[in-house]
Amino acid sequence: MARNIFGNAFGVEAGMMQIAVFPNKSKRRAGEIVDRIFNYYRNKDVRLMMPASEARQFHKDDFGLPCVERVHVDMALSIGGDGTLLGVCRRFTGQEVPVCGINLGTLGFLADIETHELESRLEKILLGEYRIENRLLLSAYIKNEYGEKYLGNAINDVVVSKGGVARMLKLSLYINETHLLDYKADGLIVSSPTGSTAYSLSAGGPILNPTIKALLLTPICAHTFQMRPIVVGENDQIRLEVANVHQDIIVTLDGQESFYIQPGDEIIICKAKTTAHIVKFDDKNYYQVLRSKLWNNKIMS
Repeated sequence: MARNIFGNAFGVEAGMMQIAVFPNKSKRRAGEIVDRIFNYYRNKDVRLMMPASEARQFHKDDFGLPCVERVHVDMALSIGGDGTLLGVCRRFTGQEVPVCGINLGTLGFLADIETHELESRLEKILLGEYRIENRLLLSAYIKNEYGEKYLGNAINDVVVSKGGVARMLKLSLYINETHLLDYKADGLIVSSPTGSTAYSLSAGGPILNPTIKALLLTPICAHTFQMRPIVVGENDQIRLEVANVHQDIIVTLDGQESFYIQPGDEIIICKAKTTAHIVKFDDKNYYQVLRSKLWNNKIMS
């Protein structure tokens, strides 16, 4: 018989699955999905937990923890769009916690659960009927006369772009030790295969299957025909120098964390030493998701 110590913030029985729930507080239906998750796992061998602030907002105070990342977690559920899932993955960087997305966004390439199938997917999670895809992460650094500073990891992309009303940037692109090209543009997107369907796609970059071991460089509004999207090896190091550093120039990770570049700084982007762990189910494959998300599941007759 299932045991319910559901909400005990301390002792956990052996064999009990621990699931952290991360709802996007701005999503209208997030509260409904949180309630459905808690109702489904009631009286099952599952301990649910949430960050304290989210727990208060969704009236689950007994399940709130001040720092969920510091306790053992078997799986994390993100409730929102792909942006929510990206943020949860970065919270658990280096901890090998699988993250499963429940889609409340517009497209949801990474989130593998739609709301109409929630309970059936929650059962598969409990039964272990899922797989974990290890996705390449990017690491970003700033290098200057004082040394090298680590900025963080990104699952989708690292973007160097102008801020405010800054004029076009003058960029020098290096791959490993080779000076490849000088060009003018609004910026550069360095994307993982996972992120090829995000900002890079909007800027004219190709779609890469996430199993491909590569990095993708996509210029933003390049003012030359010489600079086009480039696919390079996963172990290549990208270095970017910006000539006009007096303007507002920003490095952005997954569109969520931003850093300003100072005069003399260089941006270095490479494959991270760790990976993101994203939950997928066997009845969906990458090309089915592409078809349903991008082309609305219609075939011309």
